[in-house]
Amino acid sequence: MPQIDADRFLADLNTLRRIGEYKTGVHRPTYSPEDMESRRWLMERMAEIGLEPAIDGIGNVYGRHTGAGPHLLAGSHIETQNYAGWLDGALGVVAGLALARAGLPVDVVAFADEEGHFEGGFLGSRSILGLLPDDEIDRSRNRTDGTPLRDALAAAGLAGKPRMELEKGRHKGFFEMHIEQGTQLEQAGLQAGVVTGIVAIWQWRITIEGMQDHAGGTTMAERRDAGLAAVRLLAMIDQEFPKVCGERSTWTCGRIAVEPGAPSIIPGRADILFQFRDIDVAVLDRMERCLRACVQESNRRERTTATLVNVSKSLPAPCDAAMMAALDAAAESLAPGRWQRMPSGAGHDAQYMARAMPVAMLFTPSIGGISHHWAEDTKEEDLALCVRILGDAAARFLAG
Repeated sequence: MPQIDADRFLADLNTLRRIGEYKTGVHRPTYSPEDMESRRWLMERMAEIGLEPAIDGIGNVYGRHTGAGPHLLAGSHIETQNYAGWLDGALGVVAGLALARAGLPVDVVAFADEEGHFEGGFLGSRSILGLLPDDEIDRSRNRTDGTPLRDALAAAGLAGKPRMELEKGRHKGFFEMHIEQGTQLEQAGLQAGVVTGIVAIWQWRITIEGMQDHAGGTTMAERRDAGLAAVRLLAMIDQEFPKVCGERSTWTCGRIAVEPGAPSIIPGRADILFQFRDIDVAVLDRMERCLRACVQESNRRERTTATLVNVSKSLPAPCDAAMMAALDAAAESLAPGRWQRMPSGAGHDAQYMARAMPVAMLFTPSIGGISHHWAEDTKEEDLALCVRILGDAAARFLAG
């Protein structure tokens, strides 16, 4: 078993959290000065342990192991959501450093913009696989302020740098350690979760067209209220989805925007962003059919017209059986009876890496299930235990 320096691992995590520190969390959005400072910090740590560090034109930071293989790839991302937690993403990158510091043949990577500050999302992991064309970079904008991605790259000093490509056949597998971002482990009193697979996320836009009119002069019988139609449609979806969903399916209305949005004007238009998630494509297909049926029924009942457009459909990514077995054995050795297998309800860079190599993920508990918020946290003893499990599993998998 490799000798993981858990104290140094925790020290690195706590040093990194000071870059962009906000309350007990971090504000380090993609390509911000704080994000770029963290990438420079990471390259320095890579060089200290003998990796060859580099940063590419999309912001990926890659530390290449210079010794003999077979090699593993380990990492995640180090930018954060706005005013969010200190462990989401950073945990996987610093865990990769800990594995390499222990002498394992590991390349360490921090992918750019897993958090999706820019349109398209997962820019780094998609780019390194050749799945991010130049014309998409040209079109992409910051979701908050509309800054063109090209301008953000230039301001970050990345314009003109070539983009890395993953070396085919170099890696036996990709390990990503991450916080659970849920309550299953904590509620069960467990300290580690071996991930079985990463959910697919299917995103939709529903547009409802009605008639903008006066809130006092237009009788209820005459109205074509897009806002009320939107609310009734979402209530119908929430009633019908439990009849077709899977055990761990989730669905979310992330935004309802009505126009013109004034108190004395009947909304003439409503724009809805909606998504659902599951790891089983058959379940996702059932949920899509149900969604389409609900929209059709809305158009039958209402005096408005609803239009459904698919925005994106990601693929579920099952984790590799041999890598999971290595994590199982390591977890049972170091935390007997205090771990479980479980799916990931969130998207991760690992789901893209799965297109190029076997992948596996290890979850640590999240206190209160909190994530994407500055109060996100995990007990230090759980962090230390899980990095040891990851190191043991990596050694087992390499030896297998």
